[in-house]
Amino acid sequence: QVQLVESGGGLVQPGGSLRLSCAASGRIFSITDMGIMHWYRQAPGNQRELVATITRSGNTNYADSVEGRFAISRDNAKNMVYLQMNTLKPEDTAVYYCNGEIKVRGGRLANYWGQGTQVTVSS
Repeated sequence: QVQLVESGGGLVQPGGSLRLSCAASGRIFSITDMGIMHWYRQAPGNQRELVATITRSGNTNYADSVEGRFAISRDNAKNMVYLQMNTLKPEDTAVYYCNGEIKVRGGRLANYWGQGTQVTVSS
């Protein structure tokens, strides 16, 4: 019922920055509530790990590995979630996924995943 589409990934040198975006849209019905939202990442051979979380009211939480370098934000009016990534390191290389709880008109709050966007940090 809901589509999450990530964008903004790419190749960046160590120390550089990227801003990821996640656009939520209802396939048939409009979104009426966007709850807690997350960014996850998965590097080759590794399990998917939680990177950042933002609640409906804007409270945030980060993995220790990205604390102070990454910032998650949201625009509820536009059904968008962002991840600003600064001072990127090679170990940040991964596919980044948007995830969260979203409700469409006439439906109930449910959990959805995006397809992911590749971030590669390399010189």
